[in-house]
Amino acid sequence: MTRLTWFLARHALIGFSIAALFAGMLFGLDVAGLHTLVAASPVGMVAAGALTFLLCLTFGSIQMGIAVMQLEERDTPPRGRRLRLAPVPPRGGLGAPVPVRVTVDARRR
Repeated sequence: MTRLTWFLARHALIGFSIAALFAGMLFGLDVAGLHTLVAASPVGMVAAGALTFLLCLTFGSIQMGIAVMQLEERDTPPRGRRLRLAPVPPRGGLGAPVPVRVTVDARRR
């Protein structure tokens, strides 16, 4: 696999780990009675699995996005010449704005 694929997979795994820890803390600390509700429900494990999976997906995506945005190195060196902008001419000189009259037809469609 390429370096970029390993980079993204590593950061996705970091996000998954953080999300799993977060979900475990939600259930372990019984935030808003979540653990009690899941334990009393016949499909509680499905709900807990869905919550954990969606948290992993969200946190993994966020972690990957943050990691990509923090990349600083370029894959390829810059090529070609850099175009320089011409200096701004003094007011009233070449390139100064000129008022233009525009006529509008008052037809209805």
